[in-house]
Amino acid sequence: MQRDKTETLIRQVSQKTLAEMVGTTRSRVNYFMNKFRRLGFVDYNDTIVVNGALLEDFLRKDALGSRHTAKPTAAA
Repeated sequence: MQRDKTETLIRQVSQKTLAEMVGTTRSRVNYFMNKFRRLGFVDYNDTIVVNGALLEDFLRKDALGSRHTAKPTAAA
């Protein structure tokens, strides 16, 4: 992954610790970390590198998509 000024480094945190931080299991953290790596959102070995530009672009597109696909609620 290309390193640039929009990356965030997170040093030496275990999957167990991440799981405890977000209230899930280590196996779910493993699943999503591998998925995020495949998508290019993170790269990791001893250090987690977050690709902020790619993640920000994804979140922006998701927010726009959610806004446009939301179903109207019935008036009370």
